[in-house]
This record gives sequence, structure tokens and C-alpha cells, in this order.
Amino acid sequence: MVYQAFYRVYRPQSFAEMSGQQHVKQTLQNALLHNKTTHAYLFSGPRGTGKTSAAKVFAKALNCENGPSKEPCNECPTCLSITDGSDTDVIEFDAASNSRVEEMRDIIEKVRFAPSNSRFKVYIIDEVHMLSNSAFNALLKTLEEPPSHVVFILATTEPHKLPLTIISRCQRFDFKPITPFDIIERMKTILADAGIESDEGALKVIAQAASGGMRDALSMLDQVVSFSGDRLTIEDALLVTGSIGEDIFYRLAEALQNKDAGAALFLLNQLISEGKDVSRLAEDLITFFRDLLLLRTAPDLKNLLELVSGDDRFEEMANGFDPDILYSFIDILAKSQQEMRFSNHAKVYIESALLKMVSIENSSAQVAGNQAIDPELANKVVNLERVVEALQQQIASGVATQSAAPSSSQPRKNASKSAQSFRVPSGKINGVLKEATKRDIQTIREEWAGMMQTMQKSHSALLEETEPVAASENAFVLKFKYEIHCLMASENASLRTGLSEALLSRTGKAYEVIYVPEEGWLKVREEFIRNNKLSPKQSEPPELSNEDGGEETHSFVEEAEQENADPLVNEAEKIFGKEFIKVYDD
Repeated sequence: MVYQAFYRVYRPQSFAEMSGQQHVKQTLQNALLHNKTTHAYLFSGPRGTGKTSAAKVFAKALNCENGPSKEPCNECPTCLSITDGSDTDVIEFDAASNSRVEEMRDIIEKVRFAPSNSRFKVYIIDEVHMLSNSAFNALLKTLEEPPSHVVFILATTEPHKLPLTIISRCQRFDFKPITPFDIIERMKTILADAGIESDEGALKVIAQAASGGMRDALSMLDQVVSFSGDRLTIEDALLVTGSIGEDIFYRLAEALQNKDAGAALFLLNQLISEGKDVSRLAEDLITFFRDLLLLRTAPDLKNLLELVSGDDRFEEMANGFDPDILYSFIDILAKSQQEMRFSNHAKVYIESALLKMVSIENSSAQVAGNQAIDPELANKVVNLERVVEALQQQIASGVATQSAAPSSSQPRKNASKSAQSFRVPSGKINGVLKEATKRDIQTIREEWAGMMQTMQKSHSALLEETEPVAASENAFVLKFKYEIHCLMASENASLRTGLSEALLSRTGKAYEVIYVPEEGWLKVREEFIRNNKLSPKQSEPPELSNEDGGEETHSFVEEAEQENADPLVNEAEKIFGKEFIKVYDD
């Protein structure tokens, strides 16, 4: 007789033999008992979790001659024919090799024919996500309203690749990874039936390497049995699966704890020379330090350990590590594992990770050591707390000490020094003020808002807190609220060019723009008014008069007069008007 692999010989033939997936089994069995089965099912989940096996068991339960019942009898001719794959009414369809629309049309044409020997015609479409878009579209109508004697069971490992129109027409069951405990129990049953002895640790190593897949676990078990013979040992399981024993992990963690970089790198190179995969090694190290962290923080949850046994030596080692150190180890290894995927030098990354882990210091131990070395630290802390408490009381009572005055005035001096970083062009501003006219400043102010909309957003944002304050026929003064904005604008060549071009297009004149911060503008304006003895009530110089011969008062002079006026008079003018105030003055 030809030898068959364990996962084929011991494929579950009933719901009771299936490992895990209790939510799937219970739902399907209740539907069978109450005759509430539907026409389409979608089984999704990782590889080796029982999707195809559950589909075949469900097909047998639907067509069992002794049914309907929650379990197939596996004795009637229908169950036996489905088990050996000879039943013509249960059709297994591999979508990976039959993904074209032609194969799907062939199924659709045969769907309307009644089953030959069974109650239902069951189509099991495996790897359904491999179908083409045309095949999915062709299946839609049949999947939505198939004949009453047809049941579709779709199985996939990538449900996100299925069209939503397909998923919405099916009852979806998500298969979960099988727990290591269920995998170990299944392997024990198989080994007992085969008459093979095994160590508990060997089965645990295989279950950990399977990563939740029963088929992967049984394939590795088959390989270990072929290597070991009549008895499975943990050494054989480690060698065949490529895993690492807990003794090696213990020695490696001990080297990290003792800050022995040489021993850690020696163990690492020894593992790599034995053929251990570097990426798998990083993953196992992450799991190992996760187990230590679990022993350190939750020692009662030993049933959740994956790589270590949880005996006294590992508990002692876990207590020797600070939890923050273990968190750092996991972070370093996780980052190195990500970087390995894009490099041909994975060994360099794992070696660098180990050296980083060796160099990490225990922060709590370091603080404790510093306190032991420096006995005066406690006294300094106490004195500092007293000073802070005294200052808080002074602030609360509103009393300012004289000693604090020099320190508080120093930042103001520094601030005033920094405010002088921009050199105000006083000569150019005075030249504009001597030739300033209302007509030019009014023209610029009227076009200013429209001009801002035509400029770049970055330039207009920088000029948002600005105002044209004086203008002559050839230049105008632009006041900035903040000095830093004025400095940035004056040093931005593209902004200066864009502003000149915008002014030329809006006003028809090529104005020279003179930048000045608000503080500098106020000083230059005040000095100009004082030197020229200007006042709105006095006559203007000839060069400031308009073309009609009338007086044309400077807007900047009016602004200065308004700023220096009595605030009570200003408020009265708002309420009673200027004429009333003039009569009152007379």
C-alpha cells in the first residue's frame, strides 16, 4: 500500500474530529438539526485551519442517508463515496487552476441538473479568490438564486480579494488559527493510533513552529517521525523544524544580563552556522523575551508561555530583568526584523540588535547606584524643594523680591537687543515722506486687497499683517506688525519681485517698496513730524499741495495727531460729532 502523509490519512471525517473552530461547528450543526441550511457559504481563514475539511464534512451531513443529523454516519454508501471522492454530486473545484470564465460557465450550465444519488448537489470551490473578474460576474446570478438542490461552499485564505457582491450572497464563517493546545492534543491522538511514543516537549516545539496551522503541524510531525523512528525527542524536533531550544535562549539571555557581548555574539554565530534562519531567529527571540515579560509581570499565566517551560530558573531570570529592559529588547528586535526584509545582510542587523541590547542600561538600577554614590543628593533635593515652596508662596501673595528684579529685567534687555536686528531704512522713509501725496497712498490702499489675491499664498500669508502707510510717486512705505515678518519679506527676493509686478499690473506704476516694522515706523514718523513741525492746521509745503492749489494733508500726519489727541475728546467726537466739539471750543 502506498504511504500517505498524516494530514491526508487523519483528515477529520466528522465535526467531532475537527480541532477548534467551535463557533463554526455549532452553527452548522444547529442549521442541520433545524433544517435551516442556506444555498451559499464562505469559509475564510489562514491555511491549515480546516476549511476544506469542514466543507466535506458538511456535504456528507447534508446528503447522509441517515440524516438529517448534526454528524454524518460515515457508514452509508453516500458518506463513503464522498469520503473517497467518488460521489458525482459533491464537486470539488480548484479556482487556482480553473480561474477563467469558461470553466465557470461550465459549472453554471450543469447546476440546473438534479443530483443523481444525493439530496443536494454541493460545489466546493477552493481558493475562490483566484477567479477572474469575469468569472465572478458570471457566478453572481447563479450564486444569488441557485436551484433548490444546489449548495455552494466557497473557501479562501484571502477574503479581502473577493468582490463585495459575492460576500453579501454568502453566509461567512471566519476560521481562526488553531491553538497550540489543540494541535498537541491532535498529534497525541495520531501518535497513539500509529503506536509512536513522544516527548511532551517535542510536540510543543512542533506546535509552536506550525503557527496555528494543523496541516503544517502534521507535515512536520510526519517529518520528525521519519527522522526519529519509534520515539520522538525534543532534540529531533528542534533539528527538523529549525527551532531553538530553551537552553540556548537561557544562555543568550544570561549573556545579555551580564553585558557579555562576546558570549552573545558567539551563541548567535553558532546558531547561524547550524543553519538557523536569521529571520526566524529574530522572531523566536521576540517570543522568548515576551515569555520572560509574561513571567515578570503575570507569573500566574504560565499556560500562555510559548517557548519556555516556566520553571524556576526562568522565573529567576525574568525577575532579574527590569520590565522596561524587556520592552526595549522586543522593540529593538522588531525593528531589526522589519529592516531584514529589505536587505541581503540580515546577519548584520541581528548582530547589531544584540549589541544594542547589551549596551542598554537598567534605568532604575542606575538611579539607585547614583544615590548610593552621592549621599549629598538627598540634601540638595530637600533644599531645592524649600526654595520652590518659598517662591510659590511669594507668587501667591503677589510680592516680588528685589533679587528677582535683575533677572526679570535681563530678558527684556535681550528682547530689545533682538528687536534691533532689522535696520530701519530711515533715509529712504524720510525721502518718501517729503514727497508723499494722498493720491498715491489712496491708490495703493484701494488696490491692495485685490493685489493680495493675485499673489502666491505663501507671499500673501507673509503680507497679511501689513499696511501701506505713506507713498510718493516712485515709492511707498509698507509697515509690518511683526519685525520677524518684515525681516523675512525683505530677504525674500521672489516676494519682492512678485509684489512689484503685482503693483505694476494694478496701478500702472513701478513702485519701490520700503519695508519697516511698526516700531521703527512710529519712531521715524515722529521724528519727521517733529523736525518739519507739521500739523494738520498749518499750511503744507508747496511740494505737498495738490494740483488744484488746495492743501493736501498727509495721512501719516493725521494718524499721528489722532494718536496724540486726548482720548476723552476722541470719545466725545464719536458721540456728539466734530461740529459740536468745535462750537464748544469756541
